[in-house]
Amino acid sequence: MSAEAPATLELGCGNRKRHPEAIGIDAIDYPAVDVVGDVFDVLARIPGGSVKAIYSYHALEHLTDLERLMSELRRVVVTGGRLNAVVPHFSNPYFYSDYTHRTAFGLYSFSYLASDSLFRRRVPRYVRDTGFRLQDVRLRFKSGRPFYVRHAFALLIGGVVNSTRMTQELYERAFCYLFPCYEIEFDLVRVDEQG
Repeated sequence: MSAEAPATLELGCGNRKRHPEAIGIDAIDYPAVDVVGDVFDVLARIPGGSVKAIYSYHALEHLTDLERLMSELRRVVVTGGRLNAVVPHFSNPYFYSDYTHRTAFGLYSFSYLASDSLFRRRVPRYVRDTGFRLQDVRLRFKSGRPFYVRHAFALLIGGVVNSTRMTQELYERAFCYLFPCYEIEFDLVRVDEQG
């Protein structure tokens, strides 16, 4: 990894990488993993400003120290670089079944950790500027096979909920336990000190 050719990372890639060009990082030695180790130990060995994109699918909920993670990501991601994280939504009925899940996520979770001009609701900032700006948030509703009717209904609900920021906020405040959300996707961009 070098500043001339920034890398792409996939944190917690597990059994398969969704981005073949990415360097897969996981604590367990699955076939798709390129670097086995604790995420913080691995990130500490990566040179500053050498990563252009980081992807994570159902991995961040296994961590407890998101402030520390954001600090490390701020160091390694180039200005303009991207962080895309998909995590279970706190209303997902399966979230609590997995005893390894440590952190629950909702619509505003990264609003506490990044600058946010998306939502009307303002949340307090407990940490200094993390160097990231929240670009987009999508609540994802789905149901797997063989529940095809339920899946179609989930897609319909998702279309309505994600149609505006106001409907996203209304959903999470008033309807999330009536129609549970499966997962939430956050897109963030690394910004400079003034950005």
